[in-house]
Amino acid sequence: MSRGRLEGKVAIVVGAGQQPGETVGNGRAVAERFAEEGATLLLVDINEEWAEATRAAVAAHGRPSSVLRADITREEDCAAIARTCVERYGRIDVLHNNVGRSKGDRSTAEMDVAMWDAIMAMNLKGMFMTCKHVLPQMITQRSGCIINISSTSSLSARPTVAYKTSKGAVNTLTQHIAMENARHGIRANVILPGLIDTPMAIERRAEERGVPREVIRAEREALVPMRRMGTAWDVANAALFLASDEAGYITGVILPVDGGLLEKRG
Repeated sequence: MSRGRLEGKVAIVVGAGQQPGETVGNGRAVAERFAEEGATLLLVDINEEWAEATRAAVAAHGRPSSVLRADITREEDCAAIARTCVERYGRIDVLHNNVGRSKGDRSTAEMDVAMWDAIMAMNLKGMFMTCKHVLPQMITQRSGCIINISSTSSLSARPTVAYKTSKGAVNTLTQHIAMENARHGIRANVILPGLIDTPMAIERRAEERGVPREVIRAEREALVPMRRMGTAWDVANAALFLASDEAGYITGVILPVDGGLLEKRG
């Protein structure tokens, strides 16, 4: 029997909960792929019920996992994520940061300052704080892998300001962490999903516009050179590679998973 690519590794998946919808979310898909390849998992989400749904899916792969409810906009919760993982499993090999929001975003002149702060708190400050609190353990181990989920919006035109700005900052944050901690054996990389068919991407837009989901999907598919949206499994497979020893000499990379969407800039 072949050895799993993450056998013996302990991974934290932040934003692991499965939101209601027709398709699988990125956090759930990453958790399942990590479990399939042998990882032990701490599944973190602000919605404990959604995280428990992911835990049930992970259990089918026969790997240990547990749930922790946390709000990553609160530093004490971010500290608890790292502390709980070490208490339960003894180490932290992978931190996968999957939390983000775009709801409430507006053009620059129309952007409410409180909404700007809320989006930045979740998309950027939350990632900074989770990284901050896992790094001491990874430095002690002299090994670790951080994967932050950004967006192709960080590198392309967008009609709204806060989401793009926050995700651009996630890119530079990740590159900084990579350079700062390479000497400790720690890698940090960022994934830029394009137009991915997840509940967060489809359900809200269909509800807000009062149109069927297929209308949203068709509009988004038309924008992609490959003429289809990606799935959460596409993002999960990229994360699996970056988390594995196969990517042991890769750090500071910005990896689009977008069906060629960003090539339209050329």
